[in-house]
Amino acid sequence: MLRLWGKLYKNNKIIQDTVICNNDTNLPTDKKVDLSLYEICMLFDLQKPIWLKDNHKDFKKFRRTSFRRDHFIEEIDFDYLEIEIIEEDK
Repeated sequence: MLRLWGKLYKNNKIIQDTVICNNDTNLPTDKKVDLSLYEICMLFDLQKPIWLKDNHKDFKKFRRTSFRRDHFIEEIDFDYLEIEIIEEDK
């Protein structure tokens, strides 16, 4: 099982958050993260952000990353979206 916590921040405060669970044991972790991020974006009514090299590095090292204005094509009305793995089966 993978649980991914998605949070929208504005002025250093969480304005919206959700936790997405993915129990599909046949999928690799990166695919579970991708599907969970898609679900978070659907719930928050956002386009899916663009993963940059720094996002991959941060996510691998800290199990979290954030997406700012330059990760989105459309205008956003928050400061950044942060995702974090809060539970993962090994």
